[in-house]
Amino acid sequence: MTTPHSWRFERIGGFDQVVVETADDLRNLHTLDQKLWVALACPVRGNELDETTLALVDSDKDGRIRAPELLAAIAWMDEGLVDLGAIVASQDGLALDNIANPTMAASARRILEGRGKTDATQITVADTSAASAVLNAMPFNGDGVVPASATQDAALAGVIHDIITTTSGITDRNGEKGVNATLLDTFWKALEDYSAWWKQAEDAEDTVVPLGEDTAPAVEAFAAVRPKIDDYFTRCDLAAFDARATAHLARAEGHWSDLAERTLSPSDADIKAFPLSAIVAGRDLPLQEGINPAWREAFDVFVRRAVTPLLGEQTRLNRDQWAELKSRFAAYEAWLAGKTGGSVEPLGIERIRALLASDHRAAIEALIAEDEARKPEADALFDVDRATRFHRDLYTLVNNFVSFQAFYDPEQHAMFQAGTLFLDGRSCDLVVRVDDIAKHSATAPQSYVYLAYCVCTREGSKDTMSIAAAFTNGDADFLAVGRNGVLYDRQGRDWDATITKVVEQPISIRQAFWTPYKRLAAFISDQAEAFTSAQDTAASSNLSAEASANAAKLKAATQTPPAGGPLAAAPSTSSSAFDIGKFAGIFAAVGLAVGFLASAATMLVTGLLSLRPWQIPLALGAVLLLISGPSMLLAAFKLARRNLAPMLDASGWAINTRARINIPFGASLTQVAQLPEGSQRELRDPYGERRSPWRLYAFLLIVVFGAVVLWDLGISEWFPPMFAAESTEAAAQDSVEAAPDKVAPAPPVAAPSTP
Repeated sequence: MTTPHSWRFERIGGFDQVVVETADDLRNLHTLDQKLWVALACPVRGNELDETTLALVDSDKDGRIRAPELLAAIAWMDEGLVDLGAIVASQDGLALDNIANPTMAASARRILEGRGKTDATQITVADTSAASAVLNAMPFNGDGVVPASATQDAALAGVIHDIITTTSGITDRNGEKGVNATLLDTFWKALEDYSAWWKQAEDAEDTVVPLGEDTAPAVEAFAAVRPKIDDYFTRCDLAAFDARATAHLARAEGHWSDLAERTLSPSDADIKAFPLSAIVAGRDLPLQEGINPAWREAFDVFVRRAVTPLLGEQTRLNRDQWAELKSRFAAYEAWLAGKTGGSVEPLGIERIRALLASDHRAAIEALIAEDEARKPEADALFDVDRATRFHRDLYTLVNNFVSFQAFYDPEQHAMFQAGTLFLDGRSCDLVVRVDDIAKHSATAPQSYVYLAYCVCTREGSKDTMSIAAAFTNGDADFLAVGRNGVLYDRQGRDWDATITKVVEQPISIRQAFWTPYKRLAAFISDQAEAFTSAQDTAASSNLSAEASANAAKLKAATQTPPAGGPLAAAPSTSSSAFDIGKFAGIFAAVGLAVGFLASAATMLVTGLLSLRPWQIPLALGAVLLLISGPSMLLAAFKLARRNLAPMLDASGWAINTRARINIPFGASLTQVAQLPEGSQRELRDPYGERRSPWRLYAFLLIVVFGAVVLWDLGISEWFPPMFAAESTEAAAQDSVEAAPDKVAPAPPVAAPSTP
């Protein structure tokens, strides 16, 4: 009985992740339950791992790597290498003595010899890439595809071009379009089928193509008006059947009334719906006059191409003639419906028959055979290239697919991390490429991560890139659409990044604590700004109105002296620019508001001072918790649910578990600007705002006023040791006042003696 492989798991990111670290782990990966894999699929594009390597793993070429394809790549490497564990180092350089396949080992040595490295003991991706480029550039490269450039014969190259044109061709390893054996057979079969189909018409020329080369355009013109002519004769026959139907068949009078009220043209759709000609019982179809204007052009083409060549010059078309025309064209339509080999029709029947009569097919088959003869050599070379790439990248893919060891390792970056975004005094390491921002932002919010979507461009380049950056530390006060930053990709290139969309989520508990106060401050600021703006507008309007009124009064006074003398011309003060009554009301309202705030503050201070000293911090904490508690609690719930899965799912991954981003890990993904250790800081700002002495005086005045209030409220009771004597005397005095009858009487005073 086979002993099951023993796996080692680590708890990282809130879930168990398998540790793949040996050749046996890789070899037995197919036995690990896929429910324990972190991912089940990932896209080939958009990752920071060599796309050529990922495309080689993607065996079905659908643009996605799935678990069976990854397992197949590992099995292929296990079969081709002496020691599978060598790939764990993820180094670029495959040792020649580690290649188990003799054919592949020989190909690797030929590649190195061709590059002048006869003494090399290992082969790199650069070596195989260069050799592949040389082979690909050759006209015969072993893929069985022959481009037009593979022959110097112009006629043969023209035939290959015809095949590519009619079949879309197939891409050769050198990037050119070419022909393989399958396409060649398909093309020649189409030539034969089309030629045989055309011969049917030639054998029955009078029946199938009565007008020769002019038959096709005649049938086209006939088909364009056929439904309308059938409709006309049917309506005329119905009118003959019952005369009462004539008026209705010619369209109701209301339709004509509607047309009469519009500007008309022959292309009007309503006109086109009317009959082809006037409906009269048993009437023939006139060919020259009385035709619906919307059908005039198509009808004239029909008469010129079909009626006149087959029936001669006619002024009217009767039912028998119409039936004859339909019969003459029926054979052509049936022949046309049976067309085969239509893909080569653009070549024309003459070119088709010339190709069938030539020996070009055999010549192209010889070229294909010559190309396929180099297949073993080419396959061996590409196997070496595949092995060197898998040797370098396959283990990295495993640690970004089966587990997320690379993502949770602070010394590494996951393959989906596109780089580091610097913006708003922070650096964000969790940055992923996005193909469609709208589509991605519809799913990514389920990750409960604050996301900023950016469009990135490079100076002097047409390249653009869209990214989603996760902000997991700091605050969101200045993260808004339009903010600019810089993205450094994994190759070290810098991109200009501009925020185009944000998905708001809590970033930290600290941010949630201050959120209610920031919202209140913003609300008050907005309201104050709106009120001030409204008052400014109103004051300006009133001042303008008053100025206009006074100017009018002054003008009237200068033109017509008042009857009551000079004093009567004095302007009235009832509507002056400064309305005392109005401003008195405003001042009263402001005073009431200030009084309310002062009363509330007094109640708060009084309530706090009525507590014992140790109770005051608890009370203040309770007030703050009452205000910020709900926001902090909601933020805590969302921060606890932060995970990477929806963010990657939106980018085309299939994440199989919750990859949590807790608060400590999130803080490591977004670094906030800090001064370097050992830095010296000069706190004096030469451009700082100068402080006036009145602030100090105001502070001292507040302190003195507060001390008086506290003393009046009994601060001495808070500090018994300091005021022990005063407290004792006060207590004694209070007892005397409370029980005067229990106090010992004073000694009698002797009466003064009388001299």
